[in-house]
Amino acid sequence: MRTVIYLGVGILFGIVLFKSEAASWFRIYEMFQFGSFHMYGIIGSAVVIGSVFIQFAKKGKVTSFSGNKINMIPKERGFYRYLLGGIIFGLGWALAGACPGPLFVLAGAGYVPIVIVIIASILGTFLYGLLRDKLPH
Repeated sequence: MRTVIYLGVGILFGIVLFKSEAASWFRIYEMFQFGSFHMYGIIGSAVVIGSVFIQFAKKGKVTSFSGNKINMIPKERGFYRYLLGGIIFGLGWALAGACPGPLFVLAGAGYVPIVIVIIASILGTFLYGLLRDKLPH
């Protein structure tokens, strides 16, 4: 039953992403050109909602779907590693015209070339997993 719930939430999320035009290459291009507030509003809303959720989870007021307590593990500090990661993420976003969230939404909407980006994302994640221990901290 949980799988059906997860599938339903995923489909609903995909519909919202597509209908809000968060998966639109034009909207992303417009954002990077500082031509419209549209995407900044969507991202800002997600940051606010996510921050509120994280605070509730840290206080133990939110549990997972299975009823388990959600544990927040503090991340390592390191300005430059996050700066470099953000630059790489942003370049990938700009090149693909989509952040990782709506990739499957775009594939589901019939944008077949996005499959190349999905495959490259999976291969990049796999490569990072292989090289993770060898990278500088």
